[in-house]
Amino acid sequence: MSEFKQASGQKESFSTRFPEIIGESKPILQVFKMIEKVCDTNTTVLIHGESGTGKELIARALHFNSDRHDGPFIPVNCGAIPSELLESELFGHEKGAFTHAIRTRMGRFELADGGTVFLDEVAEMSPMLQVKLLRVLQERQFERIGGTKTIVSDFRVVAATNRDLEEDVRTGKFREDLYYRLRVIPIYTPSLRQRSTDIPLMVENFLHKFNKTKKRNIQGINEDVMEKLFQYSWPGNVRELENLIERMVILAMGDIITLEDLPERFFQKGHGTEEVFEIPEKGFSLSDVVADYEKRLIVQALDQTNWVKNRAAKLLNVNRTTLLEKMKRTGIVKKEVEG
Repeated sequence: MSEFKQASGQKESFSTRFPEIIGESKPILQVFKMIEKVCDTNTTVLIHGESGTGKELIARALHFNSDRHDGPFIPVNCGAIPSELLESELFGHEKGAFTHAIRTRMGRFELADGGTVFLDEVAEMSPMLQVKLLRVLQERQFERIGGTKTIVSDFRVVAATNRDLEEDVRTGKFREDLYYRLRVIPIYTPSLRQRSTDIPLMVENFLHKFNKTKKRNIQGINEDVMEKLFQYSWPGNVRELENLIERMVILAMGDIITLEDLPERFFQKGHGTEEVFEIPEKGFSLSDVVADYEKRLIVQALDQTNWVKNRAAKLLNVNRTTLLEKMKRTGIVKKEVEG
């Protein structure tokens, strides 16, 4: 009994300290414990996991539960900003440093003095910027573009990626020395499949949220819907679940969400529990099977978005450049689906 009380008290403490991160499952409790251990240090943290698992929420929890909580939290999406602009965003520039630089501008590292810089999608950085970031992590100083004055700023770096950085290091896409500089403290964000017992809590939270913002009064979901949610594989993770609940709150006909309110994909073959792949006796090429599956998913995303690549990239939770590279590598062209 005493052990149960202690565990319950710990969950309550976590929910109070990290209210934006919903869950009581073992995988997410491990994340909470790691945040508690490292939030008050200045150590660089690398958050890794699939898209849609809440990596920015963890970064914010690290910042706002640290002794830097009164300082700024500066997020930078390295995959959403073109490489030629990202350098200026990070380091700032002096007036006249390049065309259209009509005034001096402070960069994110400078603005984050006393706080935290969150580098989301850090694996999308160009090789040149990787070199500059390495120097910043080592020396905590830099120069604005076009400037000669060395700027010293007291900031903590938290980075995040959905890529396998070890594989990127092996293939030469990411600097090994930078990888180890970023990965001083790694925090893994579990997929929704790995913590499916948290789905009821999340559904309750999202229902409350969207009832309020959408001015609805949905009372809950029935058992058949909950069973479908448990069976589904959630490729988009928590973000997909949140978007689903928002959609159903808006479109539900009654005050209880039923199977009729679920999108068609929840009833299609292969979209429930994980598909079982039977390995032949002679074996098979894992890389070929994975590449073929990836290609089919990309084509499906392109079909669903009428081949608008920006929308397809968002659907797959990758940036547009990554999508174009994958299309080129796998030979995807529109004539494939036009027949």
